[in-house]
Amino acid sequence: MNAPTPHLRGDYAAAAADFTLPQHHALIPEADHQTWRALMRRQAALLPRHAAQAYRDGLAKLRCEDGVPDLGQASEALRGTGWRLVGVPGLIPEEAFFAHLAARRFPVTVWIRRPEELDYLEEPDIFHDFAGHVPLLTNPAFADFLQAYGRLGAFATGHGALKPLARLYWHMVEFGLIAEEGGLRAYGAGILSSRTETIHSTTDATPLRLRFDPARVLRSDYRIDDLQPTYFVIRDYAELFHVVDALPDLLLRARDAQPIPPGAREPGDQLI
Repeated sequence: MNAPTPHLRGDYAAAAADFTLPQHHALIPEADHQTWRALMRRQAALLPRHAAQAYRDGLAKLRCEDGVPDLGQASEALRGTGWRLVGVPGLIPEEAFFAHLAARRFPVTVWIRRPEELDYLEEPDIFHDFAGHVPLLTNPAFADFLQAYGRLGAFATGHGALKPLARLYWHMVEFGLIAEEGGLRAYGAGILSSRTETIHSTTDATPLRLRFDPARVLRSDYRIDDLQPTYFVIRDYAELFHVVDALPDLLLRARDAQPIPPGAREPGDQLI
């Protein structure tokens, strides 16, 4: 979501004006497919216990366990929600990111991490973007929310409210939890593309888990270099879409309010 910086490894020179570029799936080396399969095997063992049902259903529709997925073919599985996948070199500027989401195009990084990076990667690769995000795009309510989020980008940019909007994406798209099956399950991409975060978010005793409150989320700062100390829990994906109409006003209030530090408690927090 952020603008590219010089240390990023993607081929930005090959990208079009909207930061898209071809995947060239037929040219992907076998070593990259092996890395994908290794990552998928590790996560697959965790999914029945830790992943949301909608995520597992979406992943099954994508049939991507055998190697790096072809973005064009995978887009066919998203026809029901009207989304399409587009290749990008990596992190892209906010304006381009919002424009893609608003048009129901999801940007997916075309390269994959190295074998020695299975446990940690500083920037999103195709495993994070695809295995983390794309399964939930088969869910109509979540798919509608993500498009609405993209449309809010212009409002947030024009009113100096990008920081609270980024908090919403971080907590509810990257690191969201849902209450189901008598417990907590992960649906966020940042969780489900990381073995350690998957276990930490749903079963460890240390994180603060709070009932979803959009005003609280928009004020809640987060960590980018460690496991999350706070997670927010929804009851269903429609709940995210139902707050969209209230978000412009909430974004302005959060812009002008004091941020809440990662892991801090606030009066009125509903513990899960």
